[in-house]
Amino acid sequence: DGHSQLSAYERKRLKNITENAKFFAALKLHESAARLQQIATKSQSHVAKRPKPKKAADESVRRRSMRLQRVEPSGFPMAEAPAQPEAQEYPQVPAGPLPMVPEEEMGNSTLTEDILAAWMRISEVLLVTTSNVAVLLPRYQASLNSMVLREENIRKVVKYRVCSMAIHPSESIIFVAAGDKNGQIGLWNMGCGAVQTFVPHSEAVSCMHFSPANPAHLLSLSGESLRCGDVTRAVFDELCRSEESLSSFDFLEDSACTAVVGHWAGAVAVVDRRTPGTAPELSADIGFKRTRTVHVHPVKKQYFLAAGSVDVCVYDVRFLRPARNSAVSTLQGHSKSVASAYFSPLTGHRAVTVCADNMLRHNNNTGRWLTRFRAIWDPKEEGCFVVGSMAQPRQIEVFQDTGKLLHCFCNPDCLASVCSINVVHPSRNVLVGANSSGRLHVF
Repeated sequence: DGHSQLSAYERKRLKNITENAKFFAALKLHESAARLQQIATKSQSHVAKRPKPKKAADESVRRRSMRLQRVEPSGFPMAEAPAQPEAQEYPQVPAGPLPMVPEEEMGNSTLTEDILAAWMRISEVLLVTTSNVAVLLPRYQASLNSMVLREENIRKVVKYRVCSMAIHPSESIIFVAAGDKNGQIGLWNMGCGAVQTFVPHSEAVSCMHFSPANPAHLLSLSGESLRCGDVTRAVFDELCRSEESLSSFDFLEDSACTAVVGHWAGAVAVVDRRTPGTAPELSADIGFKRTRTVHVHPVKKQYFLAAGSVDVCVYDVRFLRPARNSAVSTLQGHSKSVASAYFSPLTGHRAVTVCADNMLRHNNNTGRWLTRFRAIWDPKEEGCFVVGSMAQPRQIEVFQDTGKLLHCFCNPDCLASVCSINVVHPSRNVLVGANSSGRLHVF
């Protein structure tokens, strides 16, 4: 009534505004908006004042896979707590002679005495020399077919990856020594099933041999030293110690008084056990960037075979000098790193090498988690050698020197891992294969 001067349109518009105002007032939207604004303001204030969480100083380390940690598989479940570094778990072995005391201070002394007594007893027996008469191939294959693997002939001998093995030449008892990547040496007397471990080294035991003149002596080599385990005195004598990492060795004579030693850095050295001290008689640069194995000719002991990065050469030890040494013979053709090279056992007329170029169409790509393959000759057969395999089912293969595959040692029920390191008995039909968890398999 107070707006009679307005037109009909303006009066209708004013009416609509008034009704809308009453409607929104009834909804009380201004109060809701005020409450929402208050809640938002409090939330922002709370977020701004919230302190940033800090990591606890003793917070446990996030667990990662063994592959990401670059830790090699040990065959045991990983502990819940982070593993301690190997240097803390296994302190450096001191220089000089070490008593033959088991790894565990509270170990079974009777067991240790029994194993050492058995080693001494079988070493006193006159050894049977290997015949130079070649065995007919059908007869040799028949002997391979007769060798089988049973569950009771499998045993974990050392804790970690096996890097070397040696088998005692006794014909009465199978007595095996295995060296692992942490410096342990395990002795297994298969006659009674007893196993005992010792720690004479601080680094991987890359090479081992029972002395051909006196098998009561077990010579073992790791990065820091060459030692002789003398069971008659129950001591590990130190024959050679070097600041340059050692890789392999072999005897220069049947008496085993002198040896040629290879260095990972490429040089070779001559060691005489009769000389006082632990220094070598001679250190010679042969021009290798890396020397992985050395092997002395079985007949002409003055010659030795050295295998390196891509090099395989024969040298005459009589003409070695500190520098500028020339090879007597060189094997050409390898395009990748060579893992090993060995003369044939009876005449030395042949040499077998293992290389990452997969010659013989044989898969040698073991990777970083497995010990590299080493093809070894059967000491009873001039023309046949044994080598590990990546094939499935897991197996150990025997080749003829022509490249023909003669036999595969396998047992899917018992052998489920790669046996990188193998050793063959010099007179019995016995083959031992070792895997990367410290387990030995005897065919």
